Amino acid sequence: MDRQPLTRATPGPRVTVRPQDPLPSRRQPLVAGALVAAVVGASVLVGCSSSGKGTSTSVSSALSAAASAGSALASAAGGAGSALASAVSQAGSALASVEARASQAVASASSAIAGIKGGLDAKGDVTVGAVTTGTDGRTLAQLTVTNHGQQSYRYLIQVNFTDENGKVLDATAVTVHDLAAGQSVQATARSNMTLAGRVKADVANAVRY
Repeated sequence: MDRQPLTRATPGPRVTVRPQDPLPSRRQPLVAGALVAAVVGASVLVGCSSSGKGTSTSVSSALSAAASAGSALASAAGGAGSALASAVSQAGSALASVEARASQAVASASSAIAGIKGGLDAKGDVTVGAVTTGTDGRTLAQLTVTNHGQQSYRYLIQVNFTDENGKVLDATAVTVHDLAAGQSVQATARSNMTLAGRVKADVANAVRY
């Protein structure tokens, strides 16, 4: 086998590989952000440290003032509630008192009528006229009594004072003495107490004897 003479390889052109510039790290913005946050946080902490005492005092004062205002508001609300409850209670007591007096007046007039022995029904002999208010504030009802009998009679008449709905507010008994047969007389029924609103009057009962 023939041997070929060895040839020395001619070196080729040198290629120099220059390292590329390092890519900017993506962590740099994060680090910078962290540094900014740290600086801001430090500034806040320093500010708080330097003025923390005054801030704490102001907050305490504000909380104390708010608590005082809340307490005052609660006290005022409680006072208003107590006043309202007291007013309602007084109004209820006054109403109960008026109703009790009216009931007592009706009972008294009815008892007077019931006490007449042998009396005859005489409601047809009595008519009610104008209802007015006297100078003393009491309600007045004008009555006309006519004796339709054949002899002289005495009359006892129960007059009830009512409101527009027919609720009895007061009652009284009126006496007419010795009314001759065929004669008429004027009488006045007067309430026992001052009555408010529009008041009516009607003859609840009447007897002649």
